[in-house]
Amino acid sequence: MKEVILLKYGEIILKGANRSTFEAIMLKELRRRAAKCGNFTISFAQSTVFVVPAEGTTEAQFEAMYEAAKKTFGFAGICRAAVYEKTMEDVCRGIKEYIVPKLSSMRTFKCEAKRSDKTFPLKSPEICREAGGVILSSIPSLKVDVHNPDACVDIEIRGDGAYLHVGQEKGAGGIPVGSGGRGLLLLSGGIDSPVAGYMMAKRGMKIEALHFDSYPYTSEQALEKVVSLAEIMSEYTGPMFMHVISLTEIQEALRDACNEDYFTLLLRRFMMALSDRVAKQFHCGALITGESLGQVASQTIEAINVTDPVATIPVFRPCIGLDKDEIVRYSRGMGAFETSILPYEDCCTVFTPRHPKTRPELEKVLAEEAKVDFEGLCERAMATMRDIGIK
Repeated sequence: MKEVILLKYGEIILKGANRSTFEAIMLKELRRRAAKCGNFTISFAQSTVFVVPAEGTTEAQFEAMYEAAKKTFGFAGICRAAVYEKTMEDVCRGIKEYIVPKLSSMRTFKCEAKRSDKTFPLKSPEICREAGGVILSSIPSLKVDVHNPDACVDIEIRGDGAYLHVGQEKGAGGIPVGSGGRGLLLLSGGIDSPVAGYMMAKRGMKIEALHFDSYPYTSEQALEKVVSLAEIMSEYTGPMFMHVISLTEIQEALRDACNEDYFTLLLRRFMMALSDRVAKQFHCGALITGESLGQVASQTIEAINVTDPVATIPVFRPCIGLDKDEIVRYSRGMGAFETSILPYEDCCTVFTPRHPKTRPELEKVLAEEAKVDFEGLCERAMATMRDIGIK
């Protein structure tokens, strides 16, 4: 008996003539992840990817590969499966050896068989009947429940063998990273922006990140927190670069010259302008933000209409219609929440106005912006940019 990992395709099944392109990107990413875990062979057939460990692979390596595969976008389901010879005798032996121990704590089960190899002498209902009989004779307390079982025993008869497993876990879903272009994520130290990056990566977008700091008003620990968030994201998105730009001079200039009530809006316009420049430099076709409509003063329709015109490429806001509880659920699901709530400040908490404008007029915002050297401040901010590789 050999244990393998099975990965079931998600929506790329629907891609028609373009499906092979999506498959190639997805398999390339899976092989990149496999190389970090050990020696695994990866192949695919009939909308299933097979991850087969080499001889001598440890349980720790196998489990690391399983976790890495579970975070690979493009797959709807994942499971560990045992491979047996393609005879009913061997299937029944596998049921007894591999499946029965996994059912000891269950009360109900059902069997499902898929017979891709039509030369197999038994049909699917007959396979289920034989396998179910072995289970019931091994664990007499178990009952069959075809509608709502505690466990579903799957028997897949394929060209190269019989694959046995108990159900499957949900995969990462989406489409493979790299199939949807490249986007620049404005990554803060909060809850929302890592979720936004995750959501766009799930739609196939390769992510670059841009973080704005305000040292010495923000600390080195605050930057380390953002690096940690980028590392958590990279478990799903793959390697990325995080670019860091200092906003300190811009914030001090706004503080000294402009009406405090417009500070947040003016800062957001600078951030959009700088993001636009970085995106073009690194060939990103869109900006990505974690904004949720109405969550804070700078996220009203009127405020967005004031800040968006600075960008010359689309601005994607995947969280725009989510409430905070929904965003927190995503954050917990991707493992970022506990890091996001660490109590370190970010640039948006520096010089926060007491009464920020929530329904700004563009003409008045531009009048305030004219009090500072917009282009000069942007050029000097760009000169502070440094890059951090995230693997």
